[in-house]
Amino acid sequence: MIQQNDAHNSTEDAILGDRSAFPSLRSAAYLNHAAIAPPSRWTAAAAHHTLHTLAQLGVAAFGEFVAQQHALKVDLARFIGAAGPEELALVPNTTHGVSLVALCFPWKSADRVLLVEGEFPANVTPWQRAAALHSLQVSWQPALRPHHDVAAWLAQLETALAGRDQSPPRVLAISAVQFQTGLHMPLKEVSLLCARYGVQLFVDAIQGCGLVPLDVSTLPIDYLACGCHKWMMGVPGLGMLYIRSGRAAALRPHLAGWTSHEQPFQFLFEGPGHLRYNRPIRKRADFAEAGMGNVVGVAAWHASLKPLLQLGTEAMFRHVDAYLDRLDAGLRALGFSSLRSSQQSGRSGLLCVQPPDDVPVIALHQAIDAGRVSCSTPDGALRFSPHWPNHQNEIAGVLQEIERALAKVRSGG
Repeated sequence: MIQQNDAHNSTEDAILGDRSAFPSLRSAAYLNHAAIAPPSRWTAAAAHHTLHTLAQLGVAAFGEFVAQQHALKVDLARFIGAAGPEELALVPNTTHGVSLVALCFPWKSADRVLLVEGEFPANVTPWQRAAALHSLQVSWQPALRPHHDVAAWLAQLETALAGRDQSPPRVLAISAVQFQTGLHMPLKEVSLLCARYGVQLFVDAIQGCGLVPLDVSTLPIDYLACGCHKWMMGVPGLGMLYIRSGRAAALRPHLAGWTSHEQPFQFLFEGPGHLRYNRPIRKRADFAEAGMGNVVGVAAWHASLKPLLQLGTEAMFRHVDAYLDRLDAGLRALGFSSLRSSQQSGRSGLLCVQPPDDVPVIALHQAIDAGRVSCSTPDGALRFSPHWPNHQNEIAGVLQEIERALAKVRSGG
């Protein structure tokens, strides 16, 4: 039986390993934060409050919503180490953030963009569309796997960035954490190489930000996109786009909208004579906020961000890493092959494993009782992704459930 640590928390503070803020969660061990995180009661309450306010006030709540959006960006800037909210835009999701940069970058015909094999399609398709639109060349850096020589991979990357074999790329797009293996990429080394050779760096951070420590003030990252529904523990339909100061002014605002202009609301509130179509597009990250925002999502994300800020990524990461240490060892004892990095620097909140050779991974996943253990199968690996509410007292029950599912598949049941 999987034990749960649901002791009532009488304060509003989050406690590592305490899931009492998730009273509706059905899975005894929810290990799927790399897919979609369940909202906490704080997150749900904030969303309900915003809907209630909207129901009461309608458009009269607009000023409150604008203030809340700004407050969220202030806290997000603090969370990732941005210089301030002016470096951030709220966007519908990670893909939209990638697309904004890919389609608005000041490309010239025959420019090169460097992608990494094995990336999630969200960080590939927008660049391919930009290549088709702007007549770009797409090059590929081989995937870095947990067992590969990182130094050799970085040397190969340096060759590509320096343009020793072909013209150097204008942009390198890479994920902070690889969804197939859970490998935390060497972002520090990658970003320093990009800076050395004048290549702008775009980071898809959705599989890291919210758990894996990330500070853009210490890394020369030019752009970063992240949805809020995974490790940030918000609700689907909202994300952030970080654009380092100075980079936004060079972007071409092909995806701008009516709220991308300077003083976009003046004609609505200051009487006649203010309707103009020639107001300049803002040369800040928030030009990407091109229409009415997701006010419910903003409230929910801000509520989910507060426990993350309170606990801190360093503490949350240590907590999850210790959980995965035990789970990884238990799965290996059951015959699984682990894709987890042997190097601490290469670890994230994802544990991806391959089942024994006689057990198909999809059949195994189907045999796992999702009410006991929630996990997923991206690209053929069995993936477990706990977060701060998970407690190690779940692990024995998780392993029992996996062992039961193995037996069921092997028996043909």
